[in-house]
Amino acid sequence: MESEQRAEQGAEQYQCCGLLQQDLTELCAWAGITSIPRVTVRPSCAATEGAEPCRLGERCIQVELQNDSDPRSVCGVFLRGWKVDEEMLGVLSKCLPALGSLKTLNLWSTGLTDHVLPALGTMVARCPRLWSLTLEGNPLPEHSFHVLIGASSTLSHLSLRNNCIDDRAAQLLGQGLSSMSSSNRSLLSLVLSFNRISDVGAEHIAEVGARGPWGSRMLPVPPPITFLIPSPQGLRWNRSLLSLSLAHNRIGDAGAVKLAEVLQPFKLRHEEVVERRRLLMEEQGQPRAAESSSGHALSLQVSAAAGKLSATKQRTGTTKKKELLRKDKSKQSKKSTAPPDSRPGRSRGAKGAIEEQQDTEAGDLAEPSHPLLEPGLHCGGNVILPGNRVLLNLNLSHNRITERGLGALLAAVEGQEQQEGAGGRQGLRCLSLNRNNFSSACAAFTRLQELLLQRDPLPKLVEDEEERSQDP
Repeated sequence: MESEQRAEQGAEQYQCCGLLQQDLTELCAWAGITSIPRVTVRPSCAATEGAEPCRLGERCIQVELQNDSDPRSVCGVFLRGWKVDEEMLGVLSKCLPALGSLKTLNLWSTGLTDHVLPALGTMVARCPRLWSLTLEGNPLPEHSFHVLIGASSTLSHLSLRNNCIDDRAAQLLGQGLSSMSSSNRSLLSLVLSFNRISDVGAEHIAEVGARGPWGSRMLPVPPPITFLIPSPQGLRWNRSLLSLSLAHNRIGDAGAVKLAEVLQPFKLRHEEVVERRRLLMEEQGQPRAAESSSGHALSLQVSAAAGKLSATKQRTGTTKKKELLRKDKSKQSKKSTAPPDSRPGRSRGAKGAIEEQQDTEAGDLAEPSHPLLEPGLHCGGNVILPGNRVLLNLNLSHNRITERGLGALLAAVEGQEQQEGAGGRQGLRCLSLNRNNFSSACAAFTRLQELLLQRDPLPKLVEDEEERSQDP
């Protein structure tokens, strides 16, 4: 017991120097690890022609260097095919944050467990420049991958290929992407290919969590029966994710339809309308409604306050319009009687007015603090928002989508095309649907390819690049 305490104290006192092999040797000695991993430069680098490659299963750490002559310039770390237990992860948690240039970390088939994954997340957060994490071939029974993409995550790219991710894990990942109250704002690319995600999991990633008994297709509701409000999440409220790969899964038409729905204008649900009104009141500086034990009472309070605020805005807007009309009439009468004025100050005043107008327009185009505050339409008593037009790349190849799901995705892309023409955001630029259950010669697929070619004119140099890049 005393020897373990001394080892822990020695490991804590040791200051890493940024030389990975030296730091590993020292910390492994303090931790009592006899099999110390060998550090070698990755063979793919140009400067490693004579380097000895690591054999699969050997305790070896491959690195990539920014500067071939500087061993401290490690920008990539790769562990392949050997188990990283809790003790080794503790050693790496001290070594890797000392690598100031580390940007990518790849753990392929390293026997990770649900128990060590939170520690891995803590280590990733301590690496100042780490933006890409690849965890492939590490299935977890309790599906803990969502702890890596919470609202506090700093990762930009996360690859979870070949991890037996099912619908339950997809639900947790959808909650990690966003909820109505919080959202991941750093993750730009998420790879979930070669897993077991079906239509239910695709729906969770697209928009909602576990439903109540009226629509539950996944988890039975234990007695007593309670009616749960669907929890909006995933792509419905995430506005940072640019690329999502769901290739090589089990997604059919139902999942494709749900993904298409969040990519085009959708109607807000009751609880979303209530939250939108609350956020609008906060934007206008109105005090929050008093908390009530009944959700219905709170809804009525917020609705009434929002109605009063809307009526006040209408009266104020009408008054301002009348004043502007009177001013315009007075200006026109002055212009008809007064001679034209060409003084320099006059032109500066006009220029200042134009600049002020441009500043106002720029302010109007600023990103809202919450997707619920995006400009919406009021139609038939409903509030309709434009949908997710931040996602640029969606890979659904090698699934089970038929012409029905293809039609829904085509309608989403056509809708985004019309919105873009009206001044909307970009929307999808690349949609991969190869190897699904429809003919590549059908009219809908041909039309979709034509639209995508117009929206993303860059040539596709390598088909199915993701499938070809499966290095062991």
